[in-house]
Amino acid sequence: MSELVVVVGPTAAGKSTLGAELAAAIGGEVVSADSFAVYRGLDIGTAKPPPDVRALAPHHLIDIVEPHESYSAGRFTRDADAAIAAIAARGRRAVVVGGTHFYVRALLRGLFPEPAKDPALRRRLEARWLEDPAALRGELARLDPEAARRIPAADRQRTLRVLEVTLAAGRPMSELWREQRRGARYRFRMLGLQPSRTELHARIELRVKAMFDAGLLDEVRQLLGSGVPKHCHALKAIGYRECCRALDGEWTEPQAREATVVATCQLAKRQRTWLRGEPDVEWLAWPAAARDVVARLEASGGTDARS
Repeated sequence: MSELVVVVGPTAAGKSTLGAELAAAIGGEVVSADSFAVYRGLDIGTAKPPPDVRALAPHHLIDIVEPHESYSAGRFTRDADAAIAAIAARGRRAVVVGGTHFYVRALLRGLFPEPAKDPALRRRLEARWLEDPAALRGELARLDPEAARRIPAADRQRTLRVLEVTLAAGRPMSELWREQRRGARYRFRMLGLQPSRTELHARIELRVKAMFDAGLLDEVRQLLGSGVPKHCHALKAIGYRECCRALDGEWTEPQAREATVVATCQLAKRQRTWLRGEPDVEWLAWPAAARDVVARLEASGGTDARS
């Protein structure tokens, strides 16, 4: 199997367009590694590749589950493995485009062996979240401060999962991740996009404006009207949770827009921090042209993945 090409970078850096252009140039297909693009009906706020970008090359793992369903890194890895195998069987090359870097890491390195699930523990954590989310976040900060810094305060699913694993294992989940020393599951080249902070924030502001102008608030209204529960994981995505608060009357639409910009910039900061800790990233000059990336790949040949 040919080595994977993996395109990473903070949100709004231009990964989707570069990934599709690169796939078109090398006879490849795109495998999306975005934890919210998997949901049907969440179109505007997840910045799914538009039709003209998707037309450049086949795309996989977009619009594959319903908004009320949960989706995990483990399920993503299984789905991505199947997509990559099918792409290879067609004699084509997989280009993984990653907005969710935890998913990328799970695909390339695998998930560490987790302790046995404890349904009673999970139920207790869920009950405590409903009672006092701030107290549970405080416990996360005490038990796994690294995870607490990385996971947004409103991210119920990931907060509960880290606490569940940490309490069951008796050790921080972040520590378990660091101890994982498996070799790579695939040969890969990881290419990173890194706009300047000023440029990235400007792109985020333009993207959020475009989303709200395109009817993000109406999209959320329609999702809720179709029976999608407000508390489901899909509607915890940035932009959607802010729109829910606006529809509840807590915020005006301009306030929701501004909060979405702030939350997206905070996400980009966390992503940049995460990527600085990834030793395998080959940083590209920004903005990057697909032809330059192809030349880079050809010049260096089929380098094996790091391990």
